[in-house]
Formats: sequence, structure tokens, C-alpha cells
Amino acid sequence: MFLKSLSIKGFKSFADTAVLDMEPGVTVVVGPNGSGKSNVVDAIAWVLGAQAPSAVRSQKMDDVIFAGTATRAALGRAEVSITVDNASGQLPVEFSEVTITRTLFRSGESEYAMNGAPCRLLDIQELLSDVGVGRQQHVIISQGQIDAVLNARPEDRRAIIEDAAGILKYRRRKEKAQRRLQATEANLNRLSDLLREVRRQLRPLERQADAARRHGDLLAELTALRLHRAGRELATLRTRARDEAETRSQLAAAESTHHAALSRLDAEVVAAEAELASRGGDDLGDRLVRLEALRERGRGVRGVLVERLRGIERDRSALVSQQVVVGLEAELERSEAEMARLEAESEELAPDAERLALDETELAADRAAFEVDWSDGVPALGGHAAEARGELGVLRAAVAQADAERRRVAERLAALEEAADRLEVEAGRLRADLSTGETAEEPLAAEVAVAESRAHDAAVARNAAWERVVAAEADVRAATASVEALALALDEARSRAGAEHLAGVDGVLGTLLDLVEVDE
Repeated sequence: MFLKSLSIKGFKSFADTAVLDMEPGVTVVVGPNGSGKSNVVDAIAWVLGAQAPSAVRSQKMDDVIFAGTATRAALGRAEVSITVDNASGQLPVEFSEVTITRTLFRSGESEYAMNGAPCRLLDIQELLSDVGVGRQQHVIISQGQIDAVLNARPEDRRAIIEDAAGILKYRRRKEKAQRRLQATEANLNRLSDLLREVRRQLRPLERQADAARRHGDLLAELTALRLHRAGRELATLRTRARDEAETRSQLAAAESTHHAALSRLDAEVVAAEAELASRGGDDLGDRLVRLEALRERGRGVRGVLVERLRGIERDRSALVSQQVVVGLEAELERSEAEMARLEAESEELAPDAERLALDETELAADRAAFEVDWSDGVPALGGHAAEARGELGVLRAAVAQADAERRRVAERLAALEEAADRLEVEAGRLRADLSTGETAEEPLAAEVAVAESRAHDAAVARNAAWERVVAAEADVRAATASVEALALALDEARSRAGAEHLAGVDGVLGTLLDLVEVDE
């Protein structure tokens, strides 16, 4: 695996696209001061994921974008792509070449891509960490950094060597596994709390469900008893209603009978009155009618004459003509003659009037005698009629009482039916409460099952995490052993290099290890 090419556009001094092709081995970039040699190294560090502006020698990150010159406008973004040859397969991907691209916009947005596909910075870091390349590995050594490494303290030097050996990848995996383990333990603790809370709530709910079941059974039994009692009362009331209906029919028949008797009595009374009215005689009645007619005629003629005299007096005072006066006098004479004739006729009818007066007196006496006889016979008929009316009143009172009893029975029946409806509604409500209790119990049981399942999954995840932690610790131990071996080899190489360097110096006899003998 080697760096194959580097493409830079808009990064620092590279306004136009610049592509640097490289071959296996050592590639050297030369040029005068200010030509951009350091910018090439900064571009490599930046595309590998450098996040600190100081890592690319800038005050802030957007300073890496081409700022423009007197003859060239500033750009809006910086883009760097690095291509790595993966023919050896060291990178865990199926491509022979891997191109990593980083783009930064002046708005502050940043994008990463791998072989043209958008990705995350974490994906790039994990891919490069397997081969010891990344923003935290010491793959780029600047001027003066070697002296800092040689003069560093042993613990700092050990950290540098561990980073160079690739232990950082395992350390990151270990930290990630520990974070997952802590999160899993927190989830387990939360699930345990939930399980305790659910179990604590489940006990009273079970008691409430049992109480609801018992209440439902007792309520069903009470409803059955009440319905049975209501049925018996209803049957009794229906029997009484039938008896009252029969009694009412009998009373109605008796009432009809008494009505017929009263009708017969009324007919007899009317017949008696008609007979009493017909005892006066036909001749006497005709004479009375004629006498009355004559009297009325005389009264009418007298009234006409009086009215004519009044008119004559008025006309006499108003008229002056002698002819009118003569005519009026002649009319007066005719009227006086008519008056005399009527008086003569009245005198002729005077004996008939006296005789009619005597007949009228006799008729009045006969009527008085008949009324005495009637007063003696009518009380008996009145007594029978009063007795019949009394019985009729009693029967009507009995009918009214029967109607009142029937209404009372109907009201009682309606009250019983309303009570039965209320009991049915109450039973439905209690059944709904029982169903609600059972429904509330089922979700709690389901929640308990889900919580137990989550607890089991969390336990499995915790075990898997522990296994990963153990594997990571084994990798760390192996890497530590390799680091120690590398450190020992480095010390030996440094010793040999120092010995070879001092071999030609006068006065140097060799290394201290070759000259000192130690008893075993």
C-alpha cells in the first residue's frame, strides 16, 4: 500500500486544480521558499482528518480556503482528494484503490467522501486506523519533532510508540465497548427499577381484579334474585289486574242496567205529565183561544186609533188647508164609528167572557186537585229514582276506585320495569368495570413480559460486551508486548548505531555492556 496521487483545489495557495502523481518508494518535493511545499503536507494532514487549525498552520479552519489575490478572486470552497493504492489488500475494503475526499465550504459546512460516496469522518478514521494511518498517528513528522521525541520523557515516548504501533485503534474500541457496557448496565438498572415498579403495581391490581370478579359474580346473583322477585310481583300484579278488569266489567253491566231503569222511570214521568196536560178538554181550549184573539184584536184597534188621533193632532197643527181638515174629520168619524162597532161587538161577547172566566176557575180547581193527587204518587217514584241514583253513584265510585287501583298497579309495574332497567344498567357498568380491570391487567402483563425480554437482551448484550472487552484487553496485551519488543529493538539499534559511530573515536573502548562482567 502506498500513496498514489494527491489532488488539491482551492486549498491555501492552490487556486487551480493541482494533481501530484506518486510512485512506490520515496517521493521528494523540492522548490524555493514560498512555493507551497508545506501546503502539500498540510493538505495531506487535512484530508486525513485534521480538526485543529494549528495542525495546518492556520488561525481558523476557513483560512485554508483560497483567499484570492490582486488578480484572482477568492474561492468558496477547498477540496483535497488523496488516492491510496490497495492492491495488497491492507485496507479492509474490496477496492484496489481508495480515494478519500474532504471538502470545506466558506459557510463552515464540511463534507467527506470515499470513492465518491458520502461518508462520515468516523468511517475514514476507522478505515485508516487498521493500517496505522490517521490524524492522531505520527505519520507526518515535522521539523524539530524528532528532537522532541528523542528528548521526551519515558512515559511520553511510550505513548508515542503505542500510537505508532497501532494500539490506539484497540484503545478506542475498548473505550467504545466500555461506554456500551456502561449504557447497557444503566439500561439494566432502569429495567430492574421498571420491573420492581410493575411488580409493585401488579399486586394491588391483581387484588382489584379478584375483587372485581367477586363483585361481578355477586352482582349477577343479586340481579338474578331481583329479577326473580320482580317477576313474581309482576305475575301477582297481572293477576290482580285481571280480577280488577272482571270487577270493572261487572260494574259496567250493573251501571247499564240502572241506566235502563232510570230511563223507564223518566218515560213514565213524561207520560204522566202529558196525561195531566190533556185533562182540560178541547172545547174549552178553543173558546179560550177565541176570547184571547178578540181581546188582542181590540187592543190592536185601540192602539191604531190612538196613533191616528195623535197623527191628526200633529197634522192639524201643521196643515192650514180646509180640505185636509174636512178629510181628517171624516176619517175621525169613520174611526169613531168603527170604535162604536167594536164596543158593541165586545158587549155581545161579554157573556161568553164571563162564562170562559168561570170555566177557567173550574179548570184551575181541577188542576189543583190533580196536583194534590200527583204530590201523593210522585214521592214513591222519586224514592225509587233516588235509590237508583244512589246505587248508580255507588257503582260509579266503585268504578273510579277500580280505575285508581288499575293506575296504581300500572305505576307499580312501570316502577318495577324502571328498577329492572336500572339494575341492568348497573350490571352493564359493573361488567364494563370488570372488563376494564382485565384490560388494564393485560397491558401490565405484556409490559412485564417486554421488560423481562429487554432485561434478557440487555444481559446478552452485556455478556457480548464483556467478551469484546476481554478480546480488546487481549489485543492490548499483545500490542503492548509488540511495543515493548519494538522499544527493545530500538534501544539495541540505537546502541549499535552509537557504538559504530564511536568506534573510530580515540579513547573509546566499546560499550559498557561489553566491558562489565556480572556474576550470574
